[in-house]
Amino acid sequence: MSDTYIMRAYKKALGLPFGAQLFSAYAARKAPYFRTVRPLVQRLEPNRCDIFIKKRRAVQNHIGTMHVIAVANGLEMAMGFMAEASIPKHLRWIPKGMTLEYPAKANTSLVCTAEVAADAWKAGDLNVEVSAKDVNGVVVVKGVIHLWISEKPSK
Repeated sequence: MSDTYIMRAYKKALGLPFGAQLFSAYAARKAPYFRTVRPLVQRLEPNRCDIFIKKRRAVQNHIGTMHVIAVANGLEMAMGFMAEASIPKHLRWIPKGMTLEYPAKANTSLVCTAEVAADAWKAGDLNVEVSAKDVNGVVVVKGVIHLWISEKPSK
């Protein structure tokens, strides 16, 4: 595993009872809006993160499917955690935008995934592939989160 602060915290948490749940709750506090979807970090490693979002009333729309903004929230969290677990120490990132498509209805709980190639971490634009799959493996939302990668200023 990478030696980033987030990977160290994740690895440490996984050694505890209910470690994934504890880590997810702690991590969601860093950006409080993430708590609205009650995320569970299922997998975190350099260049990939999977976030589970349970279908419940608070994240549904008027037709009873998962609201796409809740799904986008999970996708953004997966991207952010993946980026923090992956980016080389001399670089920093900031999101520039998100492009999403909704190929199917989200009728079940979801796993939101962000993934990027290991050699993609260079200054400039970086497009991170994201997707949300239902419990049957059907992609219900897919897209790209656009990042700007830059060198950290020298101290």
